[in-house]
Amino acid sequence: MAYELAITRGDTKIYALHFRDGAGVDIDITGWMIFFTVKKKLEDIDDDAKIKKNITNHTDPIHGKTEIRLDPADTELLGEHFYDIQVKTPSGAIITIATSSIMFNYDVTRRVN
Repeated sequence: MAYELAITRGDTKIYALHFRDGAGVDIDITGWMIFFTVKKKLEDIDDDAKIKKNITNHTDPIHGKTEIRLDPADTELLGEHFYDIQVKTPSGAIITIATSSIMFNYDVTRRVN
């Protein structure tokens, strides 16, 4: 099975997002909250999510740019999980922009020094 996202256990990973409209024009995301959620099973409740990120500080909000940063402590998972990315606009609209599976692969090296 092909996975939309894959990461090696314990790695740092940064996913850059760039929001544009249908004409390719940058969307101002000032005031947006980005939710990134990873669950082992789709039916798990949000409180049982393996990773929960709420991003409110964006790298370049006027030009629609933000990042989801996963640190080694976030990626200490193994196997297939499921994720989605949702946005909440200042008006309160909730929009799901991505949903799929993510694979956390075994690593060989475990030392950090």
